[in-house]
Amino acid sequence: MSNPTAAMLVIGDEILSGRTQDSNSHYLAGKLTGAGIDLREVRVVADDAAAIGAAVRALSAAFTHVFTSGGIGPTHDDITADAIAAAFGVPIGLREDARALLAARYRAMGVEFNEARQRMARIPEGATLIDNPVSVAPGFSLGNVHVMAGVPEVFRAMLDGLLPRLSSGAAPVSETLHLARPEGEIAGPLAELASAFPALSIGSYPYFEAGRYGTNIVVRGAEAAAVRAAIDRLRDALGGTP
Repeated sequence: MSNPTAAMLVIGDEILSGRTQDSNSHYLAGKLTGAGIDLREVRVVADDAAAIGAAVRALSAAFTHVFTSGGIGPTHDDITADAIAAAFGVPIGLREDARALLAARYRAMGVEFNEARQRMARIPEGATLIDNPVSVAPGFSLGNVHVMAGVPEVFRAMLDGLLPRLSSGAAPVSETLHLARPEGEIAGPLAELASAFPALSIGSYPYFEAGRYGTNIVVRGAEAAAVRAAIDRLRDALGGTP
């Protein structure tokens, strides 16, 4: 049985302008790999309701899980919740359990729970809340779309709590062969290896270090024996030495 698949939608003008560097996709990729969920696509869109809606509909139809980051805060450009509600044709409004969580948080802090902060309790109808142990303001899941904060610390905390609830698969086995050779010298044997082991993912990653070119070959698959056999075959094809 194949693993569930996933896509990520990173939302925010600040990502596209280069002002902020996205780290959430990197964290998500590692966590999904460990959970046996295959991340197949990452998209970045602006703070534009039509773009968010079009992307989330397409990704939701194509993959088992969709994860979003960004756009669920208290300011005017935090439009993700509204855009996703509109994309799936459901109402959105203040949700009492989310409002109560936020009200208690701000009361404990001695901070006014003003209208802007109440915006973070606006949740699409039918959604399930995603816990936020860092700053309380929740994310939500609507169908197979999981909507989380853009702040990396909050995104990570939300994801760590969410993942155990999701369908998952088998984490892949991975081995790396370090070669002190440029890609051009190993391309032929590597192509033959890929043809001989079509069920495996075989990646070639060049580097330049201490004035020399080298290549790391990463072989991934569901079966440890197949991964080991592929590594051994490539080593033999290259004369047994890196």
